[in-house]
Amino acid sequence: MSNEKKQLTVEELLAKATKPAADAMLLHPFYRGKIEMALKCTVHSFNDFAIWYTPGVAAPCKAIAANPELVYDYTNKWNTVIVVSDGTRVLGLGDIGPKAGLPVMEGKGLLYKYLGGVDGIPIMLDTKDPDKIIETVLMLQPGFGGVNLEDISNPKCFYILDTLREKAEIPVWHDDQQGTATVTLAGLINALKVVGKKMSEVKIAFIGSGASNVACSRLIFGWGADPEKCFIVDTKGILGKHRKDLEMRKAEYKDKWKLCNITNAEGREGDIPDAIKGADVVIALSKSGPGVILPEWIKTMADDSIVFACANPVPEIWPWEAKEAGAAVVATGRSDFPNQVNNSLGFPGIFRGTLDVRGRTITDEMCFAAAKAMADHVGDRLDADHILPDMDDWEVFPREAAAVAMKCIEQGLARLPVSYEEEFATASRIIKRSRDLTNMMMEQGFIPEPPEDDGTITVDVETVKAAY
Repeated sequence: MSNEKKQLTVEELLAKATKPAADAMLLHPFYRGKIEMALKCTVHSFNDFAIWYTPGVAAPCKAIAANPELVYDYTNKWNTVIVVSDGTRVLGLGDIGPKAGLPVMEGKGLLYKYLGGVDGIPIMLDTKDPDKIIETVLMLQPGFGGVNLEDISNPKCFYILDTLREKAEIPVWHDDQQGTATVTLAGLINALKVVGKKMSEVKIAFIGSGASNVACSRLIFGWGADPEKCFIVDTKGILGKHRKDLEMRKAEYKDKWKLCNITNAEGREGDIPDAIKGADVVIALSKSGPGVILPEWIKTMADDSIVFACANPVPEIWPWEAKEAGAAVVATGRSDFPNQVNNSLGFPGIFRGTLDVRGRTITDEMCFAAAKAMADHVGDRLDADHILPDMDDWEVFPREAAAVAMKCIEQGLARLPVSYEEEFATASRIIKRSRDLTNMMMEQGFIPEPPEDDGTITVDVETVKAAY
């Protein structure tokens, strides 16, 4: 590809990256929200209100009081997840507050419903105090089946997740950690198959050490990668026992300090290029590029290298640059390149399976089961440009759900016993219903078609970059 063609492609891609933001500014005020409550029971006449509300509702209330587990049979608790955020790390915008973060959490609710058949309810909290967030979630849990923590700043997000997983009676999940890590692991499993390397033998450079990459490293190490052969880079350089700045704050940054002690056995110091040198794999979740990772650094990697450049909207290095520099497999976070690493491939199916067996929590082992199901679903389509399922391959979600449900049962964390076949059928039916219902409402005009874009709303490239 010539330099002129490359430059044209860059300009086209950047222009394309601005379009969703411009469309969002047109469509959000048109729809005034992306989700709503709808009835799921019949109302043939006003007499039915006596069943659904008083006096008839007193009977199921008394039944639940006598046997609290019946709340899952008599209410929508079994299928409802709250998406909880304080708005302190919304996308790449940082601390924009709970009101400004609401469109993101509504979007999460949309994805839960359409991809997993789960009712996702956004809950924005007007506090930054981690203990108050924990207390609030615990007080809310009687009415909901699960919790999705979202866009909460580092390092308190680790403390909040760990505490809630210990104390809550319903599953608690942080998608920026567990979701990103699960899909990344699935992609890496298949990428290593493509290049013929073993997880236990590869050197991995993790570029970025926020919540996402900390969780990625944990799951990847749990799957068999050797942490001593791996390197993690934060804004001040490679992690290691030499990082006295983190040692002095190890109570606050306990996860990063732990990584300092289990990775980088050879004691490397320096920055991104020093971590990448000789590595088999790069997993970058840092800041929007291009130019965060340079082609000359990729050239120093091992043969048949793998590069996950997952910053949005622009990856840390353009895929064609990484391939020309020697990378055999390249993945990004974007849908217009091959191998999109997208959280939406994970959380809808994972929660579907967890809710269907009334799981008490979501363990790393359940994430492993989801990652394997995701990787296996690619099947004979696996090649350097197809290491993960496509977003429109909807059957991956019930397969994840069934795999997660079986692992939850195996670990003794499920309240309901089901077979793999039963859960796959249940998840397929629920997810198909949700998609069919949305399509029906569009066809019948209950969801109106949006107005045409007249070109008056534009968003510049730097604004879009900032939004990630």
